[in-house]
Amino acid sequence: MIGWPSPQGAQSTQRWGRLDHGSRDKASSVKIAKACYEDGLTQEQIGERLGLSRVKVSRMLQQAREAKIVQITVISPQDSNVDLERAIETRYGLDEAVIVSPASSDPSVIVHELGPPAAQCLVRYLQGVEVLGLTWGTTLLPVIEALPAQNWPAMRVVQMLGGLGSPEADIYGADLARRTAGAFGAKLRIVPAPGIVSSRMVRDALLGEPQIADALALAARADVALVGIGQPGSESVVTRSGILSEATLQELRELGAVGDIGLRFFDAAGCAVEHEIDARIIGLTLGQIHQIGRVIGVAGGPDKHEAIRAALHGGLIDVLVTDRENGGRLLAG
Repeated sequence: MIGWPSPQGAQSTQRWGRLDHGSRDKASSVKIAKACYEDGLTQEQIGERLGLSRVKVSRMLQQAREAKIVQITVISPQDSNVDLERAIETRYGLDEAVIVSPASSDPSVIVHELGPPAAQCLVRYLQGVEVLGLTWGTTLLPVIEALPAQNWPAMRVVQMLGGLGSPEADIYGADLARRTAGAFGAKLRIVPAPGIVSSRMVRDALLGEPQIADALALAARADVALVGIGQPGSESVVTRSGILSEATLQELRELGAVGDIGLRFFDAAGCAVEHEIDARIIGLTLGQIHQIGRVIGVAGGPDKHEAIRAALHGGLIDVLVTDRENGGRLLAG
């Protein structure tokens, strides 16, 4: 512990009086720096002992850093992805990037291992009073399965897209929203309609229903959204589930589509791709998703890098959770 001068005596009063009046004596800066960084004293504690204001102590610590009296080095563990995360955040203007190093290159392993870190990330951004919007997909299921139990009755969880596929399927919006609301002890709002219908006329009629319109209006006002990022490939879940035909996906690819969020397709610049299916979707548009305060995108595995990069270029997500392979490719080109 550093020895402090006695507060009694003219000599002590004179010495610290000079410091309090703005002396930038190097020895005093060193003493304050050691008290802070070696002894672990707070700025308030240092100020109390020296008769200085907290602002004055803060200023002198800043001067010590500028004079190289204090040099701070953060050493990342060898297995840490922090440097990669920071590089991605800087390049793409993200609030946060979370990079996971999976134990295997198997796509199912990658998707599974993205779940717990994404769940931790989501919970950090919540206080328990927000509106939380959800899309759908295989990547979101492990996230929701990893959510810790909370008691947040003021929170509302809402679908951003109507139902897709069979009601019992656990990767679709209604079930994912229900599980999330259950984990958080939150209120649930379902969009009581299919996610894609047969015609614009049917869509318009359903959007005229108050329950459907109100649920989507709530989703558009979400504080936080958790979304998957899809890609229009022949092995994508929208094809395997029969939601869209291979012919429709081929048309979308020919129009430049490289990815989608909630069945809203976008090109390499992250701009919406116009296609007739847009007039049949009951869900938020890319423009509405872009307006949500914080959008957390979770995606990983082979063939996802182009869709992820496009979503970043378009500013469609604010937080990215992905695997190390995709993280490296985001910086490679």
